[in-house]
Amino acid sequence: MVKNSENLEKEILKNIVSAKSLEELQNVRVAELGKKGRITFLMKKLSSLSSDEKKNHGAKLNDLRNKIVDSISRREKEIRDKIILDSINKEKLDISLSTRPGPNLKEGKIHPISRTIDEVISIFSTFGFSVETGPEIEDDYNNFTALNIPEDHPARQDHDTFYLSRSDNQERKLLRTHTSPVQIRTMKNKKPPIRIIAPGRTFRCDDDATHSPMFHQVEGLAIEKNINMGHLKGLIEEFCRIFFDEEVLPIRFRPSYFPFTEPSAEVDIGCDKKDQKLSVGKGKDWLEVMGCGMVHPQVLINCKINPEEWQGFAFGLGVERFAMLKYGISDLRNFYEGDVRWLNHYGFYPCDKPSFTWSKVKEE
Repeated sequence: MVKNSENLEKEILKNIVSAKSLEELQNVRVAELGKKGRITFLMKKLSSLSSDEKKNHGAKLNDLRNKIVDSISRREKEIRDKIILDSINKEKLDISLSTRPGPNLKEGKIHPISRTIDEVISIFSTFGFSVETGPEIEDDYNNFTALNIPEDHPARQDHDTFYLSRSDNQERKLLRTHTSPVQIRTMKNKKPPIRIIAPGRTFRCDDDATHSPMFHQVEGLAIEKNINMGHLKGLIEEFCRIFFDEEVLPIRFRPSYFPFTEPSAEVDIGCDKKDQKLSVGKGKDWLEVMGCGMVHPQVLINCKINPEEWQGFAFGLGVERFAMLKYGISDLRNFYEGDVRWLNHYGFYPCDKPSFTWSKVKEE
């Protein structure tokens, strides 16, 4: 499977050493270790091999991956050190600044991520949902097993999930890959009926213009008697209509697959894509915005809830994606760069009113 591994290693390490900037180095990282990178592709193909081949090739791939990671770290340090030295040589410190009057402080603004989370919470609160939170460092059971995610699922591999190393041979903890563990903890600690949303930070090994190693989700869960897919669809349709402030918003539900829901669906909203601009609610194009489905009976059983008596639905959305769609933000990385000019443009004053019409909710 791993043919000419030495040549492949030499090629990748040569590309790393040849990188002259952090941007070039990041391109090499994504090309080799990213979601669609060569090493990631080879890792995923291990599942099709026999046990002996998997052991042999897996060891080689892990060794190669570790060498690439170490080489990238060293080259990144070299580039950053050079940037600092160049800045020291070019820039001069004006010590007279310390004797001048300080600048007039301007009023701060609320970050679009915080604003979006607050808006989502406000909307779902009108439908009887309360907020639940949980730890960002989770165990394997709450993050994967209880959610009916199989042992060989790609999300459980080191190249997709951040695991915390341990020296005592006990089970490794991990940075949660979604806020679904909050649903598990709630179902184990509270008796139904349950109606909650779980906003918070999540972490995955991914980094490009549309993905970030850290991002935010809001997931929802409802456990009640005699609820069905129709209730879920009605809720999602109302939420999207209110959030995007569109009286008529085309919405479709496409059959999909998630281990923790059955049946499952992807939610698309109508949009228009022209001249590299996207308008929500108009045109004949479609854009995926969230996933949902009826809670899998095995998940209920794992939380000691009788699926013959109780049913449930769940949904999840990416906060950054909803913020980008609503406020016209084109690059996910801008959310985390800390550029005050960007925040002044896209941020919100604390007293700003919601950008959706509350009368629509009250009329319902």
